[in-house]
This record gives sequence, structure tokens and C-alpha cells, in this order.
Amino acid sequence: MGGNENKTGTDSYFDFGEVLRYFFRKKDPDNKPNFNLRVMHGINKLSILMFLAGLLYLLFKYAF
Repeated sequence: MGGNENKTGTDSYFDFGEVLRYFFRKKDPDNKPNFNLRVMHGINKLSILMFLAGLLYLLFKYAF
């Protein structure tokens, strides 16, 4: 998973590198994904964004 095997403790909980790589990865020119795969990745990205928005909302609600 990208070299995170050696991390222990709270470092692994706050490492968002995998999430950012998922959003900004390059398209593979040799592999053309079908419609189902594109929709699945679109739904995954939307759910990640909604989760992060909800998390930010709860943090701001708790802080203020």
C-alpha cells in the first residue's frame, strides 16, 4: 500500500497520501475501463468527499 507498512501508532491514521493518490492518479492508456468500473470509481470518489465534508462539519460544529 505505498510503503506504509512500517508506520505504527497515530502516524498511520493521519496519512492521507493514499486518498490523494486515488484522486490524482494518471489514466492508464493501455487499459480502457468499462462503464461499470468508471461508475464505481466515481461513486467511490463522491463517497470519500462526502465523508470528509461530514467530518469537517462535525469538527467545526464541535470547535465553535
